Amino acid sequence: MGTGGRDPIHLPSFFSRPPESDGARIAGLASHDLTPVEAPMISAEMSMTAERGESEGRAPTEVVSRYLEAIYYMQSENEPVRSARLADWLGVSRPTVTAALRRMTRDGMVRLKGRKEIELTELGEKEAAAIVRRHRIMERWLTDTLGLDWVTADEEAARLEHAVSDLVEQRLWEALGRPTCCPHGNPIPGYAEFSPGELRLSEVRGGTRAVVSRISEVAEREAPALLRYLLDRRLVPGKQIEILEVDTVGRTVRARTADREVTLSHETASKVWTIPDPAPPRQ
Repeated sequence: MGTGGRDPIHLPSFFSRPPESDGARIAGLASHDLTPVEAPMISAEMSMTAERGESEGRAPTEVVSRYLEAIYYMQSENEPVRSARLADWLGVSRPTVTAALRRMTRDGMVRLKGRKEIELTELGEKEAAAIVRRHRIMERWLTDTLGLDWVTADEEAARLEHAVSDLVEQRLWEALGRPTCCPHGNPIPGYAEFSPGELRLSEVRGGTRAVVSRISEVAEREAPALLRYLLDRRLVPGKQIEILEVDTVGRTVRARTADREVTLSHETASKVWTIPDPAPPRQ
């Protein structure tokens, strides 16, 4: 028995061993076999599979989501997607876009076509559609339930779309009565498709009638003031209009709704999609 009737405590050897100097540690390492071990070979196919699996296992970041959403909108409008166009849309520099696209290509989200055009892959299309679906459902909630106008709803939906879970999105869609389009008439992915036979208002012949089907998403994101302009003039989905004159020289379109006459530039008219009415206009 030791002092106080207790057995002495024996510490493990690594507690009592005097600290080694850096030189001793290096010398100890030198005594071991440091024969290089050949690294396993990873083929390009294996690498792409691993990266694709990693990408599919997690949601895109908010930054990547903005790129996916922009590309989705441009493709929906049959607009060629190029780096310069994305830079203008997103308000960033071209080198920033190049770096982002390089990562998205690596992760299997986009691919490069001819003429330096960019397109979504099957995975990118799926992720982009989910983002757009959530955005358009949020827009419907903000306009239908909270009474916000088009412009404010679009801005707020862009902030909220990244914070809503799949469960909340589904329940919200059901609570809204299962809408098929956003307030501007654009179809909600997974619940509706674009209407066949659509024409831009700038392409409709003079002396005919048409029904506004939707407002371009490009106008929503790049020209919020245009959204308000069209809303103030009641050029909204479901509105019947009569095309009075198409001025190919002055590049304007003059049209009449039920209660007013409006003259639009060719560019503005190209942001309004319509379904031509085969019936002749009323005299």
